[in-house]
Amino acid sequence: MASDEYVRGEMPVEPQKNMYDAFMKASMWGAVILLMSVGHAVLTLSLDMNWLVSLVLSAGFGLVVGLFMGFGTAWIATVVVLAALAVFVQLLVFLGGAVF
Repeated sequence: MASDEYVRGEMPVEPQKNMYDAFMKASMWGAVILLMSVGHAVLTLSLDMNWLVSLVLSAGFGLVVGLFMGFGTAWIATVVVLAALAVFVQLLVFLGGAVF
């Protein structure tokens, strides 16, 4: 019977601990990215700030918070790529506005 094989306290918990740590790290990354996105939108739309200034402030905030929380170099690369993607999208919007 399966119940005879179970011994309380003998189960390896390392896989669960690793999964929990990965989930918490991904949740923190997602929360900071969400704060950066909402902050950029608020600065640009509500406060009528230039989109590039708002992007620099949001990315700077993300870098400082990420380094403070110990996210490492992968975080820096992620913020830089997201900022470059935002500039690229804004360029496409600008070019689309010039055509139409």
